[in-house]
Amino acid sequence: MRLRELFTADVVKLELEGETKDDLLKELVALLGLDEKSEAILFKTLKRRENLGSTGIGKGIAIPHCRSLVVNRLRLAYGRKPTGVDFNAIDGAPVHNFFLIVAPPLEVSNQYLPVLGKIAQFAKDPEVPELLLDIDAPEEFLSLLDRKAP
Repeated sequence: MRLRELFTADVVKLELEGETKDDLLKELVALLGLDEKSEAILFKTLKRRENLGSTGIGKGIAIPHCRSLVVNRLRLAYGRKPTGVDFNAIDGAPVHNFFLIVAPPLEVSNQYLPVLGKIAQFAKDPEVPELLLDIDAPEEFLSLLDRKAP
């Protein structure tokens, strides 16, 4: 399964408004269209995961991820903060691009870790961080995944 198949335009937000790590996590969770209680649970789970170690992998990219009962299938979202935000990334640089991955605890297709690996591989492409900053519409993000993502 290719990354492009897991994203739709409605889970892509190119102008994240949050100014803090917590605000951005809440904004990403909101893209999934869950109810308020589920969003709160998911935010707490992601926060707990971030407390173990930042999911900021460097080069302006973070991949917040967790498993949670509030979803019944693998869910992804992408958000961009053009001005960047401190996310405690491993390289200490601000993060501009956020790939959210949420999966149920027991997942029949077992795509959670392979998808995490595919996003990390996509992010390692030296052109990708710059290309992500140049996108003007969600469809351009999807097109970039078509061209560059495994």
